[in-house]
Amino acid sequence: MTLEVFVTDDIAACRALRRRVFIEEQNVSEDEELDDLDSEAIHILATVDKRPVGSARIILVDTVGKIGRVCVLKDQRGTGLGAKLIQKCLDVLREQPNIKTAKLGSQTHAIGFYERLGFTAYGAEYDDAGIPHKDMTCPL
Repeated sequence: MTLEVFVTDDIAACRALRRRVFIEEQNVSEDEELDDLDSEAIHILATVDKRPVGSARIILVDTVGKIGRVCVLKDQRGTGLGAKLIQKCLDVLREQPNIKTAKLGSQTHAIGFYERLGFTAYGAEYDDAGIPHKDMTCPL
């Protein structure tokens, strides 16, 4: 098995993964999942034996890199792939001039996962697409 996690221009592959996880599995509406930020984002794709299995995107705003749309196919969860995806996001952010902090909105069930990767939750819980979330940051 060959796992690769890399920056990609294949937005279609990332959107297909997001469709499966967010729209089909988690019942997020297409209107909420699709936005106009993909064209300005840095996209990260994870593949196993060349098959797309996970993705994330990064939006740069001032000194913050916002990690979002993090998804891993159900058959790859619990394998460590999600951690490798986030680590790649952090590595990419560390290469960006002037970016000091990584930020993300975590589904509340995943807060412990992100805490193990160096993130700290803050603020009140909020609803995003019908799913409870909390904001988290990680200094770079």
